[in-house]
Amino acid sequence: MKCPFCGDADTQVLDTREGDDGSVVRRRRRCANCQRRFTTYERVDLKPPVVVKRDGSREDFDREKLTASLRLALRKRPVPAETIERTIERIEAELLSSGASEVPSTMIGEMVMDALKRLDKVAYVRFASVYLNFEDVGKFAELIRDVQASARRKRSEKHTDDDAADLARS
Repeated sequence: MKCPFCGDADTQVLDTREGDDGSVVRRRRRCANCQRRFTTYERVDLKPPVVVKRDGSREDFDREKLTASLRLALRKRPVPAETIERTIERIEAELLSSGASEVPSTMIGEMVMDALKRLDKVAYVRFASVYLNFEDVGKFAELIRDVQASARRKRSEKHTDDDAADLARS
């Protein structure tokens, strides 16, 4: 492996970790020449499915398009880059493990929306506003109300759990 900083081919592996699903191997490396550290990712090269677009056209699955969409939705949001990368890997692994030769683009869009809903509500609304192609402000406002109601339910459940824990301690 060549060092991305000085180009020297003499690098040492410091740490190796497998991803959650085993399809990605992360390696921390150090260059013997400049002593700088860097990370490499190794992925099993499976044939990705063909994406069937809404208009019926087909194109190869493009991991970079998925990455760009998630990064755009999460731009300036407090979500760590590692979390974004794991989310991309999880979506890609789910697509590859499905074994399908073709997947509808709507399926990928729903997977992204589900992931964003768990990661960051603002990013979810950003992505949904483009993906769902709202025709009027009312539909957009409805989505925001749904997100707010979901957040209130989660806070309420947390307070109920905290109250139960307080009672158990008394």
